[in-house]
Amino acid sequence: MTAPLTQAAHVIGVDLGGTKTAAGVVSPSGDVLISETIPTLNRAGGEAILDATAALITGLAERAADAGISVSGVGVGSAGVIDPSSGVVVSATDAIHGWAGTALVSGLCSRLALPAAAVRAVNDVHAHALGEAWLGAAAGSSSSLMVAFGTGVGGSFVVDGAPVLGHRFVGGHVGHFASPYACADGAPLPCVCGASGHVEAIASGPALYQAYLRFGGSSLDAADTRGVFALAASASDTHDDGAAAASADSRAAALRAIEVGAAAAGQAVGGLINILDPETVVVSGGLADAGDPWWKPMESALRLELLAPLAAVPVIRATLGNTAAIVGAAKLVLEIRETS
Repeated sequence: MTAPLTQAAHVIGVDLGGTKTAAGVVSPSGDVLISETIPTLNRAGGEAILDATAALITGLAERAADAGISVSGVGVGSAGVIDPSSGVVVSATDAIHGWAGTALVSGLCSRLALPAAAVRAVNDVHAHALGEAWLGAAAGSSSSLMVAFGTGVGGSFVVDGAPVLGHRFVGGHVGHFASPYACADGAPLPCVCGASGHVEAIASGPALYQAYLRFGGSSLDAADTRGVFALAASASDTHDDGAAAASADSRAAALRAIEVGAAAAGQAVGGLINILDPETVVVSGGLADAGDPWWKPMESALRLELLAPLAAVPVIRATLGNTAAIVGAAKLVLEIRETS
């Protein structure tokens, strides 16, 4: 990095996911001023990913310097289980080959010529939740539970501005406890973690699509989860050519898959609320962004699950969108500046 270190400088937040890595120059107030996204080299190994990420950060720092903005550090929200004290990727799925064991923080520090204190890292879902807790849907809350439903199911419980990571840094894996909805023909559905019967096996986007197929839907009528939602929307429009072309079985399967997936999601979040008693609940991810066909049955199931004293807990859609994890990752470094 060519920009000098200064106490009041901006920082770069990085959202390192399994398919893409997004980064942005973030002001002390949380504004993303300059941003860029690159594909994650998820089959090239940890060192290649660190090289590409460092190049992305360096390019942003140079663009910031050209605009008269100094960059003082880097915060990273990364896929995998991250030990924030050592900056090492403790474990990771096959979504990123060779990522487990990567020295994320020290690797970036050496490539960027930054001191260890200038780079911090945490799991990407925790970074997402930090962003929403700082400037998004949970801003001003003393505690917030965020659960994201998309390609997977993840979450984070943020208390007084810090995520609860757990003793082994695995806190937040809220997709991996049992759901009574996660079964078919009397057998628990397999989960990507290797176990079965988990929330993620029924409430994630890919799981919703598999449910559509199990319920009699045709891949010719809907090729993916997005197609299932389009098919469900067209089913109520008798003038829609897509609805006319699709079979009645596929339309019914789409509606049922969304209803079941949303109910499983809502029940799971409701159970977590009963356990954690957060001030605010934020629901995020691609399914939450799909609108009322998913949101309404999700929230209905959630409310049915709640203990009486929790009946009025606010349940809010995430508001920061794709910048949430960038902002949250940046906050990791900005909070050092605030307390120093």
